[in-house]
Amino acid sequence: MLTDIEIAKQAKMKKIYEIAEKIGLSQDDIEPYGHYKAKISQSVYEKTKDNKDGKLILVTAINPTPAGEGKTTISVGLAQAMGVLNKNCILALREPSLGPVFGIKGGAAGGGYSQVVPMEDINLHFTGDMHAITAANNLLCALVDNHVHQGNDLNIDVRRILIKRVLDMNDRALRETVVGLGGKINGFPRQDSFMITVASEIMAILCLSSDLSDLKEKIGNILVAYKIDGSPVYAKDLNAQGAMTALLKDAINPNLVQTLENTPCLMHGGPFANIAHGCNSVRATKLALKLGDYVITEAGFGADLGAEKFMNIKCRKAGISPDCVVIVATVRALKYNGGVKRNDLGEENVDALAKGSVNLLKHIENIKSFGVPVVVALNHFATDTEKEIEFIENLCKENGVECSFADIFLKGGKGGTDLAEKVISTIENKEKDFKFTYELDLGIKEKIEKIAKNIYGASKVNFADKALKAIDEIEKMGFGNLPVCMAKTQYSLSDDPAKLGKPENFEVTVRDISPSLGAGFIVALLGNIMTMPGLPKVPAANNIDIDNNGEITGLF
Repeated sequence: MLTDIEIAKQAKMKKIYEIAEKIGLSQDDIEPYGHYKAKISQSVYEKTKDNKDGKLILVTAINPTPAGEGKTTISVGLAQAMGVLNKNCILALREPSLGPVFGIKGGAAGGGYSQVVPMEDINLHFTGDMHAITAANNLLCALVDNHVHQGNDLNIDVRRILIKRVLDMNDRALRETVVGLGGKINGFPRQDSFMITVASEIMAILCLSSDLSDLKEKIGNILVAYKIDGSPVYAKDLNAQGAMTALLKDAINPNLVQTLENTPCLMHGGPFANIAHGCNSVRATKLALKLGDYVITEAGFGADLGAEKFMNIKCRKAGISPDCVVIVATVRALKYNGGVKRNDLGEENVDALAKGSVNLLKHIENIKSFGVPVVVALNHFATDTEKEIEFIENLCKENGVECSFADIFLKGGKGGTDLAEKVISTIENKEKDFKFTYELDLGIKEKIEKIAKNIYGASKVNFADKALKAIDEIEKMGFGNLPVCMAKTQYSLSDDPAKLGKPENFEVTVRDISPSLGAGFIVALLGNIMTMPGLPKVPAANNIDIDNNGEITGLF
């Protein structure tokens, strides 16, 4: 069996202008970055504004497990299957972060014969978007510290500087730092910390901005600190928005690439879903809807995180809603949720499968609560047995949803035609009645409780004193009407990663609240969630190498 990178290297890629032509774009509409990737020009938005929108398909999943689910692989395979059925389909995905690429996960552009290419470029520097976001964020941090050093005319309270430096790498040593050491010439010493780039507010802003002017306005509204008297300091008070936006002038434009079967893919933005809102950019999704009859996008981690934020944050900001949601599950992952140890997942165990399937049922219930039709994609693994597959198919049928056994890892688009046909049929025969989990005029506490109780299934929400103080402060500033971005573990419906399946009678704790006023939402931190991941004992980076001819190996 070939590795993902070996499969990707055998791909017969088309030149990027040929991919652009497939979706009605000329060579003048794109800005090539080599032969196989490009930025889409701003002029395309005006050119396509009157086009009718296609149908939007969101791919989400059960809670992730070490057994693997393959949400991106299913997204790519489904798009390729649409191509097999001669449908005009476009993918709209997030860009991978270098943190997971060199950490636990490895590459993040799909897998097997359902990948986005050029795989090495996408997983490494791509078109430089991540670096531009990192630079813009850290410029703001430098301007804040420089302002304090140069006399602090704004009376910034150095104990209440909110903006954090970022790096697109897992590095636990940067979780807590001290800056400004070495005497007066090096600034004012203070405790600080780093976040990973994809968790930054700049990333969220880029993904939620409609155009360059909107991006600049949102950047100006970033709450960077508080003054000694408790009043807010925004990025615009430091006159930072112009230079920061200049750094992002190319990064705001979506990237065009292709799948192994030459399906067009707009890959843009990459916020984490356990920390940030976990969706690709509004610009990429909305443009894809103008260019394709079917648009497939995904939201990070399980439906309790990425899909919830897609519905309650992205759909609100963009004025869109999905026509169908695909929930990805595997027999292996559901058995893991049923208590089977990882080394034993290859053995048939219908009883454990039944026990763990409550996780899938909860996610189905949650998606239905948004008024959107559901299809379950059962991602095929070689160890799946007929009895186990039949159990899941019957379970889905009993709950009124279509289920498709997808063999797209080994077969590409041809292995996903049944899934594509069921998705199309669901869109054509089941009407959506889209609704949000909460209304914006509710208080911050009430919105958090709606999500925790209705989506997670929590019996109670506890608020730490620090969180209550932050809520009071934010609401007094007049920002209580913003949506809430929940930051919690991806491994459980609860805030405890050890509680698998569908936990019952559990409580969650909100330990802090952080305002992302530029992005336009409030972040609620639940449990022991970290905004700067660390590397594992054996990082994926240890397996990545390059030879004298520039050939990369070990990248997933």
